Amino acid sequence: MAEPTVDDVVAELARLEDPKVRAVNEKHGDDHGVNLTKLRAVAKQLKTQQDLARELWATDDTAAKLLATLICRPKAFERDELDAMLRTARTPKAHDWLVGYVVKKSPHADELRQKWFADPDPVVASAGWALTTERVAKQPEDLDGLLDVIEKEMKDAPGRLQWAMNHCLARIGIEHVEHRARAIEIGERLEVLKDYPTPPNCTSPFAPIWITEVVRRRA
Repeated sequence: MAEPTVDDVVAELARLEDPKVRAVNEKHGDDHGVNLTKLRAVAKQLKTQQDLARELWATDDTAAKLLATLICRPKAFERDELDAMLRTARTPKAHDWLVGYVVKKSPHADELRQKWFADPDPVVASAGWALTTERVAKQPEDLDGLLDVIEKEMKDAPGRLQWAMNHCLARIGIEHVEHRARAIEIGERLEVLKDYPTPPNCTSPFAPIWITEVVRRRA
């Protein structure tokens, strides 16, 4: 049996489109309506196919881009290729999956982290912050310097960048007791995400609450 083409796969994803799923996703800035469990089932059937993954990412279809991150070989991408891919990740989910499932596993991850961290595009910069947050627990560097930047820039940062910086602030406070008081104080003073609507039984993304709750659970 012939291997499925990119057109075959995009057609299958279109068949799985659910208007109710799309309506929920659109509230979060995503423009696809494929149930993620079904998407993962398609990925399981396809297995790893690097060439197909590249073709899927090159489409303008968000579900196809998500699928690409599940069937690719992260270490097979060149640094500049990943940089270009991030800049075409139009939606939050495609952006997050590319960073989380592909870039983090790439040998180019730290080089890209440093490149993206100070990028003038706030969405690209948010990827640099996400990769930096990963390092906070495992390979911390200048945490005081990071806190200085957060203290100065987070309050007025655009949405996705602000969210990424806030995550980094919380991770520093959670993982490093010597920086915890400062991290909580910065969060309390800036009040970023203080009023974010949080469902019952979920932890608020407001950094002082987030830090305190995770530390309490670990005690």
